[in-house]
Amino acid sequence: MTINTISQFLFNVFVAAGLVATLTACGGGGGNGKDQNAASSSRASFLMGGAIQQFPLNIATVVSTFAGAPGVSSSGSADGIGAAASFNRPDGITTDGTNLYVADTWNNTIRKIVISTGAVTTLAGSAEGSSWGSSDGIGAAAKFNDPTAITTDGTNLYIADSRSYTIRKIVIATGAVTTLAGAAGVSGTADGTGAEARFSRFYGITTDGTNLYVADSNNYTIRKIVIATGAVTTLAGMTEVRGSADGIGTAAIFYFPQGITTDGTNLFVADAGGIRKVVIATGAVTTLANTEGFYNGITTDGTNLYATYDNTIRKIVIATGIVTTLAGTAGFSGSADGVGAAASFASPYSITTDGFELFVTDSFNNTIRKIH
Repeated sequence: MTINTISQFLFNVFVAAGLVATLTACGGGGGNGKDQNAASSSRASFLMGGAIQQFPLNIATVVSTFAGAPGVSSSGSADGIGAAASFNRPDGITTDGTNLYVADTWNNTIRKIVISTGAVTTLAGSAEGSSWGSSDGIGAAAKFNDPTAITTDGTNLYIADSRSYTIRKIVIATGAVTTLAGAAGVSGTADGTGAEARFSRFYGITTDGTNLYVADSNNYTIRKIVIATGAVTTLAGMTEVRGSADGIGTAAIFYFPQGITTDGTNLFVADAGGIRKVVIATGAVTTLANTEGFYNGITTDGTNLYATYDNTIRKIVIATGIVTTLAGTAGFSGSADGVGAAASFASPYSITTDGFELFVTDSFNNTIRKIH
């Protein structure tokens, strides 16, 4: 967890999987400048002065289209503002509180969206010509191969480059792309440092500011990467053993881990069949919520989890495991904006929050949706 002090009144708080809350202190109390009577209220937590501090985080159930235009026919790679921009199967999303960063998977690019304006630009990679590859470089000179998940520490982006089997790093200020771990085009299960490590197809990544945690989906494991060294170890799960069992480290079994987020102490994993909790210090895995079907993306505000599931957005109370549906209707696909069940999605994948609103990659609609 990383805190950047902008002034004595303003903090950008970086929490798991790109969870970022921009918080303003007002005298003896905290205020976020938002309507305190929103339909659903929760709290954002962060580390300050050695203790976890909490501020109100209000999330209602109004769904709108923030960027892109819905429908398969609208897929593309155009930069622009709001509906003038286009995406092609966007999967991963994270935020630094000011901007969103999107892994635009089938375009093999990383896109930046200014939250205040909806302006979309391409930060790295290129959708032109033979866009896929694994080359490092700056901006459009870099190549990706199905980037599916993304997280940030506020200075850098970290990308799960799925078909390259590598973890890529992008310096936000320059667009410089390097490979942190894994060997391009070589899959496997090995732990090791940098290019010695091996991954299979992965669909989730998060950070606590010091380490990255990866849902190594096709290996059915959770991997840990030390950012400073690129050292990769397996934290939990049994390689190539698929199922659902709680336990410690390799005694635990995952079915198909996808989304992953952290509150700094625990990891929360969107697994097929439920939400799993992993204690970072011990690797102990427990099941927080059971369900049929696949959870995809997941984020947290420290009190609740928010996850994408079967064309819906779900809320899970961490303390109790109680699951409710915020928006969308299970089993129904569409692109309608609206409130709660009146809104519809088409394979929503990843989810993040800036502390005030949720942002979702609505993959098959080629849009970014906002829940506020």
